[in-house]
Amino acid sequence: MSGFTSLLEYEKPLHAGYELLPFRFTQLSGDRYVVTNLAGEFTVLERPELEAFAKTQLSASDPVYSELKSKHFLTDGDSNVAIDLLALKVRTKLAPLANFTGLHIFVTTLRCEHSCPYCQVSRANDDRREFDMTEETASKAVDLVFRSPSPAIKIEFQGGESLLNQDIIEFTVEEVTRRNQQEKRDLAFVIATNLAVLDDRAITFARKHNILMSTSLDGPADLHNRNRPRPGGNSYEKAIQGIHRVRRELGRDRVGALMTTTVASLGRVREIIDEYVRQDFDGIFLRPLSPYGFAIKTKFYQSYDQSRWLEFYFEGLDYIIDLNLAGFPFLEHYAATILRKMLTPFQPGYVDLISPAGIGIGAIVYNYDGDVYASDESRMLAEMGDKTFCLGNVHTHSYDELLLSDNLLEPLEASFAGSAPMCSWCAFEPYCGSDPVFHHATQKDFVGKKPLSAFCSRNMSIFRGLVERMERPGVREMFERWAYMR
Repeated sequence: MSGFTSLLEYEKPLHAGYELLPFRFTQLSGDRYVVTNLAGEFTVLERPELEAFAKTQLSASDPVYSELKSKHFLTDGDSNVAIDLLALKVRTKLAPLANFTGLHIFVTTLRCEHSCPYCQVSRANDDRREFDMTEETASKAVDLVFRSPSPAIKIEFQGGESLLNQDIIEFTVEEVTRRNQQEKRDLAFVIATNLAVLDDRAITFARKHNILMSTSLDGPADLHNRNRPRPGGNSYEKAIQGIHRVRRELGRDRVGALMTTTVASLGRVREIIDEYVRQDFDGIFLRPLSPYGFAIKTKFYQSYDQSRWLEFYFEGLDYIIDLNLAGFPFLEHYAATILRKMLTPFQPGYVDLISPAGIGIGAIVYNYDGDVYASDESRMLAEMGDKTFCLGNVHTHSYDELLLSDNLLEPLEASFAGSAPMCSWCAFEPYCGSDPVFHHATQKDFVGKKPLSAFCSRNMSIFRGLVERMERPGVREMFERWAYMR
């Protein structure tokens, strides 16, 4: 008979040595540090704990040892699977890249009856039909859509006001639907519209093809009408009427809304959130201005600095957190997108938070004239006369020529966050992305000088703020619910 294991085996010291796995860290408040690994697992350590960990001086009896081990910050002789599990988590995070482009944006027209001073597109007057997409151009773009290997295809129609060229929306949806009988992709359609020109025809067509409407709502009536002027001064009334009509005739979940923060919005974030609550939305995307198109021409982009927007954002986020803790569920969608990267094995697919950059990979844009752009922002940049990110034209270039264009591959390679200066050693790199279009627009460089980058300072502040707020009672659990909501 075999004997029992010797008692000496159970008297071995708890610490028999461990090896560090790749990690990064950055300071929070005081002597507290957030530590992250390649897969985006994170923990918060006091400085003495971080120093002991980095010097491999922790004992297995230390309170943080088990957490660091379970999250693959270290490996020891007790287990040899940590590296394999870490690699599996990294592969899971990166797996969606293999699907390539899932979002395809069709710019149906540049015409618009609004004259929003912060607009990212240089709009055209309502009578300028030369700025409408034609059936020939739409058909060529549809050919390219189905060259993407993605099993899920979302077609989004934008403008101008996309519904001013409703003929091309109907043509494209019907053509995509017809071709998909053989392709068997998972299809979704979205019409981005201010809802002011919504009519029976659009509602009937949207019902037939299960189309989602996406609109703008900047806050209460006075603020919305100021931000989004139109003849008659009734853009808010038109938007609310349209929202109610879509819900009534298509379903409550068939309309979404986005807001944009102008200088007039600062100081009113609670009113803006209350408006979204009043209109029965389940969340809000607190969105800053972007440095493109009409927003530059009118100097709206320079109307407030990054620090003022961050004050606005965190006041709003804290108000939303308090609403949730009081029992009223409501999301801040940008935070929820980041939390999906922080707290789950999954990628949200949000273009601005993809590395390699989301341009071309996450989305592609077919302009009204057939020009193809690496992102919606790069199309807006072209409207300012800078076609750096124009990949070609649907009438003259093949799919391979477009997607292998130097105008796409060069910024992708140059801006890859995993090797970019400062990004490569930033603790928040697993949650961030790279935005070569933004940095080119603001610094004339694909990578950009990170200390001067509004993109970096905004995201780093939000990442840090989310980690710190998770230490409030009940917030971590609430954030986990946000992370798993789609």
